[in-house]
Amino acid sequence: MSSVVEQHPSETDKSSATTDIMAGTGAEFPCTLTINTPFPTNRLAEATLKSLSVDEELSPLVRRSFSLVNAAGEEVGDVEGRTILRTEYKATTNRMLRVAVNGFFESLNVVVQVMEELDVDVLHEKGLEDLEGVQGVEQGMIGSTVGGA
Repeated sequence: MSSVVEQHPSETDKSSATTDIMAGTGAEFPCTLTINTPFPTNRLAEATLKSLSVDEELSPLVRRSFSLVNAAGEEVGDVEGRTILRTEYKATTNRMLRVAVNGFFESLNVVVQVMEELDVDVLHEKGLEDLEGVQGVEQGMIGSTVGGA
């Protein structure tokens, strides 16, 4: 037989919980998600990080952090080897996490499309040719598919 003990937070506990919310730590942000986005070069990964990190999260109920890691998932070692953009989300609810991540993917899509249009070594040289004809893969900002359909 188990028992449930309900505790009501004291004023000190409430202030600590508020501090946890403001700092983005503790049990106040139980919903987490880590997204690893690979890029062909460190330069492109870093440009993406700089482009996305200027926008603050709109909700105080969501925390986001960016870092560049290597293929082993480590932030140490050769800077040029860090070609994966790691985005870590923490949120108070699954719904808040979903909304924030949807916005992140929309922004990431815009950044990658701009890189594709303005940079020579972004996607075409590294893998997009293998995706020709795949539903949903678009080329450029005009929205035409790789297969031309």
